[in-house]
Amino acid sequence: MNPRAYFENFFQRNGRALGTFLLAVVSVWILILILAPQLFMVDFSFRHNLPPAEIGGAKDTYTLEHYKFMVYGSAQSQGSYNTVDLGVFLRTLLAALFVTMFDLAICYPVAYYLAQSASGGWGRLMVLSLIVPFWVNEILRAFAFRILFGTTGVMNNMLMAVGILDQPYDFIREDVALYAGLGYAFILLMIFPLYNAIESLDKNQIEAARDLGASWLRIHFRIVVPYAKPGISSGCTMVFMLTAGALAAPQILGGPSSLWFTQLVFQWFNQGQNWNRGSAYALVLLISTIVLVTIAMKIFKVRLGDIGK
Repeated sequence: MNPRAYFENFFQRNGRALGTFLLAVVSVWILILILAPQLFMVDFSFRHNLPPAEIGGAKDTYTLEHYKFMVYGSAQSQGSYNTVDLGVFLRTLLAALFVTMFDLAICYPVAYYLAQSASGGWGRLMVLSLIVPFWVNEILRAFAFRILFGTTGVMNNMLMAVGILDQPYDFIREDVALYAGLGYAFILLMIFPLYNAIESLDKNQIEAARDLGASWLRIHFRIVVPYAKPGISSGCTMVFMLTAGALAAPQILGGPSSLWFTQLVFQWFNQGQNWNRGSAYALVLLISTIVLVTIAMKIFKVRLGDIGK
């Protein structure tokens, strides 16, 4: 459908007044709240960090110094690499991947049970029990996890009471609290795409496979997982990108050696007062996550339209 025919059909379905209003709101949302900040960030990332009086002057030219700093640690020196920032960047991406796989492993059986087994009041109670905790602010939930996994917290007291631990274990320093908090923070973004995909699966297909002697493992890998692939892709994409870009949870739950890449971005913007370098770091993180998600979609043969269903 060509653009002109699409808009004519759009106005016929929604009316001229409502259609114009909807297009205006969507245009403002996309142009002002999404595209404009990203374009300003791109422009900032390629400019020198100058005093306000020199912005727009002769020194205000485009440069790659901020990207070179991330790779080499200095815009001039290219003999050694900036192992600290690059290490934090790689560790953040790997941690985000781990949290994504952790959430998928936990949420898949829950989503399957909700979609195929739970019904009536019990099903509604389960959904409500998943949603209600997220009425609490994200920062408060992060502090709750810090209390839960603290050296004098519930987890240590319980494990010592049953004899598993002889002394308190530092869950904060070992990043257990961080990964648990991040996994819980985005768990709904994994469960509901999976639920929406699995819920529409015809139960007769599962019954037919069981009648033919297929094991539960074979049923899931041959029937349920391929059918739910768009939901899996959607959930994994949202969890991965939001985990890589998280700030509150790493700040509160992270140990001394668990610096998150977004914390570096925050430091350059706020403590270093270098918005240009912070923009460069943020842009690298954004592009890297998009590239990784695109590669994963190609490998698993998932189209963008499938995720948007």
